Amino acid sequence: MDSVISCRRCHRLVSFTRSVQEQYPNYYCAPVAAFGDERARLLIVGLAPGKHGANASGRPFTGDASGDLLFRTLHKSGFENQPASTSINDGMVLNSCRITNAVKCLPPQNKPLGEEIRQCNSFLKQELESLPMGAIVVALGAISHKAIVKAFDLPQAKFRFAHHARHQLPGGLCLFDSYHCSRYNTQTRRLTVEMFEQLFADIRQRLGRA
Repeated sequence: MDSVISCRRCHRLVSFTRSVQEQYPNYYCAPVAAFGDERARLLIVGLAPGKHGANASGRPFTGDASGDLLFRTLHKSGFENQPASTSINDGMVLNSCRITNAVKCLPPQNKPLGEEIRQCNSFLKQELESLPMGAIVVALGAISHKAIVKAFDLPQAKFRFAHHARHQLPGGLCLFDSYHCSRYNTQTRRLTVEMFEQLFADIRQRLGRA
């Protein structure tokens, strides 16, 4: 796989992360690689590193509110060994699960440009191609959903995003859509804890039958 960490394709993102590191010298501030089980049957795809989360810690969803809900839910569903993630040295182990982002670098205002999503898509494509037959991919949000569809070079119009929607992908993979587990979505109750837990309960059941 191409080196995600050494990537400097997107000049705007490189410049922005450098400016953030000037403000927070101890932050990671570089492209964030995927984390988890190399033999995963579940790949979770977020949007991009959070400024004070993955961009600070160097691990997807680690240290921010989105990660609080995600890791608590994964723990309850049996996909990881502890209910919270605070740092890369906290002893977390993902079980048959891997977590990545559609865009590997922190974007200004958490809004990557279309060209930046396209530049990063080759990394996502490699991650998807490494999954075994029957694996499940979870898209957290519409942008991640579209990036996954693009990685397979499929027509976007035939793969509509909706919470808890399911789509068959090439290679025997199945895509599950979810609203992003962001603080905004949970505070507005667009996504509730119950909705998120039910999604992963269904995924666990499906993988148990495979």
